[in-house]
Amino acid sequence: MNFEEMSEQEIMDIANPIMDNLMQASTDIDHERHVRDFTDRAKAIVTKEHLKRVCTIYQEEKGTWLERDLVAVFRRPDSAAIIWKQFVSKAKGEYVVEIVLTYRNGKFLVDHAMVF
Repeated sequence: MNFEEMSEQEIMDIANPIMDNLMQASTDIDHERHVRDFTDRAKAIVTKEHLKRVCTIYQEEKGTWLERDLVAVFRRPDSAAIIWKQFVSKAKGEYVVEIVLTYRNGKFLVDHAMVF
């Protein structure tokens, strides 16, 4: 799979449902659902305990996820990095949310995800 040959729309058609699931699963603090589209490397980092700790803190400080707006898609031969502007329910301002999407064993998977 060469991400450089894909259109931005093709990448977003894959990335948006994955990100929707990540955000809702983190709101629900549902580890199994949150990591279902992760690579093994990402799953090793985001343990059940880690997810619970991170989500509890951000929900107390920032609230829950609201809308997000696409900022950019960066294509590489073996992955795509997608950056959004993210809004939250309690905190003012704009946050950044990103994923690195890869293709392994016939599936699109997240190898990195972060909110800051």
